[in-house]
Amino acid sequence: MAEPTTKTTWARRVTDGVEPKNVIIAMLPLLGVLRYGWKGLGWAAFAALFAAVVPTLFIQRGIRKGTLEDRHVGHRQRRLVVIPFIMLSVLTSLAVMLWLDAPADLTAMVLAMLASLVPILVITVWWKVSIHTAVAGGAVVCLAVALGPWWLLLAPVVALIGWSRVVLRDHTAAQTVAGAAVGALTAGLTFWAAR
Repeated sequence: MAEPTTKTTWARRVTDGVEPKNVIIAMLPLLGVLRYGWKGLGWAAFAALFAAVVPTLFIQRGIRKGTLEDRHVGHRQRRLVVIPFIMLSVLTSLAVMLWLDAPADLTAMVLAMLASLVPILVITVWWKVSIHTAVAGGAVVCLAVALGPWWLLLAPVVALIGWSRVVLRDHTAAQTVAGAAVGALTAGLTFWAAR
């Protein structure tokens, strides 16, 4: 294994720091509080539990058992097991939120996450699209729809995440661009239509 360079060290920090679970855990409470105050924070925490925490625990269990090799699930075929689990977890959250009449924008955000996972799963059958950039791209567009176009100024963060994934050789540039596009379009359109 090659000695890490300054470039790969920074790429690893970006990849690990702005990984999908962290984006979700930051974005949901931000949206919840800005749109609905304390009630929104509670619902955001509930949604984050099923969209980020439960999937992370599932992945950690897979690592402990030896069925997964790392927290980013770098092996494409293994993603075909992890993604359906995440979909089921997010769907559970969505069902409870609809049943208990959770705030509209938070419910729409969870639906947008679920909708984004569908094309990601389909693409993953033959190609390793970047989930990092898909989640980040979707988050930026959804925040812009909900809170105003100034949130689009976060778009360079999506590019930075893509750079980190390419530097670490976890994805090609095309896979990161495709992930960002799938996330932004699917999540953005679903969120816009559902709210």
